[in-house]
Parts: sequence; structure tokens; C-alpha cells
Amino acid sequence: MSPTTILWLISGSLMLQPLSTDLYLASLPHLATDFGVTPAAVQQTLSLFVIGFGVAQLISGPLSDRFGRRPVLLGGQGLYIAASIACALAPTLSLLVAMRFVQAIGCCTAVVVARALVRDAYAPADGARMLAKASSLLALAPLIGPVLGSYLQVGFGWRAAFVFHALFCFVLLGTTWWLLRETNALPNPQATRIGPLLSTYCRIASADFFWAWMLPGALSYAAIFVFISGSSFVLIDVLGVPTEYYGYCFAFGVSGYLAGTIVCRRLLARLGLARTLSVGVSLSLFSGLLFAAVALAGVHHWWVVLLCQFLTMGAHGINFPCAQSGAVAPFPREAGAAAGLLGFFTMLAALLTGTWVGVSHDGTIKPLALTSATLGVMLFASAWAMRRQRLASA
Repeated sequence: MSPTTILWLISGSLMLQPLSTDLYLASLPHLATDFGVTPAAVQQTLSLFVIGFGVAQLISGPLSDRFGRRPVLLGGQGLYIAASIACALAPTLSLLVAMRFVQAIGCCTAVVVARALVRDAYAPADGARMLAKASSLLALAPLIGPVLGSYLQVGFGWRAAFVFHALFCFVLLGTTWWLLRETNALPNPQATRIGPLLSTYCRIASADFFWAWMLPGALSYAAIFVFISGSSFVLIDVLGVPTEYYGYCFAFGVSGYLAGTIVCRRLLARLGLARTLSVGVSLSLFSGLLFAAVALAGVHHWWVVLLCQFLTMGAHGINFPCAQSGAVAPFPREAGAAAGLLGFFTMLAALLTGTWVGVSHDGTIKPLALTSATLGVMLFASAWAMRRQRLASA
């Protein structure tokens, strides 16, 4: 496969995740109204997705190490299509939440195989650059997705978002079937055996250089998940932004992510993997503290949310390509397992964050701002504490 083919296949697979979470964000307040439940209950459609996404990576990663990237990726895409159709037809919130869990299993399989595929084909620094390029294309999904989702909600209701999920993945499935060639040259027959699998996970999780990359990456994703899970309630219900305009607000924030991925590619060439991550975590800290300071000063306006979302997502565009490549690179034979473990901890951080955002919502922007600041401090502190391990492994 050519680098261009790999780039587009990786980008399409990674796009499933932001499309799955961002496309229906404008529908969250309307789901609460339609089903007659609280915002915290509606948050379960995100929380169960995150749980399914995180846990399934511990399985789909080793499956791709054992049976190859291609069959596992195709199977995950097929499951995603079926679950998306079931979400669109769900008559109750409970069934919708259950099908979101299944949808997450298919989605995570695509993402973890894409990360492992990069490790198959590239050295660490080259892999980070490829992931940064893919992230630039990936940014199209959260840029366009919320805008499209807002109009789908206004025109057709919340079910339309899940119909779009199914159609997008159907096209991706056909493209994968046609273009993807197997990249796992040395399948590991022991990869899915319980004993060796647990041993592999313990060995990866006990490596301090894995944590040196994984922890900042997971906390960086948690920082943007503050906005993914809470911005629609704050902007639409608290600050009075019309539903049809919410997508543009979210897209502005995501444009920061796109800018961050571009900056990441330039910084990698000049500073290398470890020091590029240091730049990103510093920006995360600044963004979180700025949000808290402005909110506590009594400035409650939509532009405050948008500005801080732009900066936080820009930092994530720098942080996450570095974290993904750095965490997986030391494990060439267990790239799927390492990618799966990275994804598990990332989704665990997002789950805790999303749950807290739903519970702490009090009709103002202060809980969102304080949560953002707390994660910014945690992210910077974790990166600073483990800087020597990253420098040694980069």
C-alpha cells in the first residue's frame, strides 16, 4: 500500500470516534426532552459508549495481533453499521444506551487497528508524523459533524445522526475491503490466550515509559471531553445559543484541534517527540486556568466557552499524536495490545470526566470551567513528573 492509501484508511477509521460522539451533541438536550429524563440520564449515551470503547480495545487489539489487522477491522466496521441502525430505531432510552455500547465496540476496533497499523508500517517519529497528518484529516469530522448534526436535529430529529453513522461506515467498509492489505507480517498465535495476554498487559502497564506517554495522552483527551460532554448543555440551555448554531460553535473549537495537528507536524521536525509534547501540555494548562479565571470573574458568555475550547483542542492536536506514537512504539510485536491499553486508559479518563460533568452541572458555566482547569493542572503535572522517561524512550 502507498503512504497515501494508508493515510486515508487510517483517517477514515479514526473519524468514526469523533463522528460517534460529536454528530449528535446538539441532540443531547432534545433527547432529555423527548424521553422525559434528566441531562445526567442522557449522558449515559456517552458514558456507555466510552465504557464499551475502552473495554473492547483490550480485546480487539490482541485479536488484530493474532488474526491480522484486515479481518478484525472489517468485522468491527460491520458491527458498527448494525449497531448504528439499531440506535436509529431505538424506541426507549435504555435500548439506545445499550446499542451505543455495541456501537462503541465496533468503533474502537477500527481505531485500535488503525493505531497498530501505523506501528506496523512506520518507525516512531515517522509514525507520529503520519498520525499528525491523519489527525489533520480527522479534524474534518468534528468540524463538519456538529454542524451537520445540528441541521439533522432541526430537520429530522435525533435519529438522523445514527442513520448517518451507518451510511458513513458502510462507505468505509467498502473502501477497506477494496484497498487494505494485511500489515501484520508476524501474527502472534499466543496473543489471545488469557495467560500470555495478561502477561503482555502487565508487562506493558509496568513499563514507566508507557505511562510517560499514555498518561498525558489520556488526560489530554479527558480535557477535550469536558467540552464534548458538557458544551451543548451550557451553550444551548444556559447561554441560549440556538440549536442550529451550536454546530458552528463546536466547529470553531475543533478548528483549534486542526491547527494543533499542523503545529504538531512542524514542531516534531524541530523539537522531536518528547519536547513537542511539552509544548502541548503547557498550552493545556494555560487554557484550563484561563477558563476558570474568566468564569470565576463572573464573565459568563458563549465566547468564553468557545475560546477555551479552541485552545484546549489545539493543545490536544499537539499532545495526542505524540502520545499515541510514543506509547505504542516500544512494543512492535504487541502493537495491538499496547494500542488497546492506551485506548482503555484514555476512555477510562473520559468516562470519569463525562460522568462528573453530568453530575456537577448546576445551570452555570462554573463547573465546566473548574473541571477544565483541574484537568489542565493534572495533565501538566503528569507530563512534568515523567519527562525523563519520555526523553529516554523517544
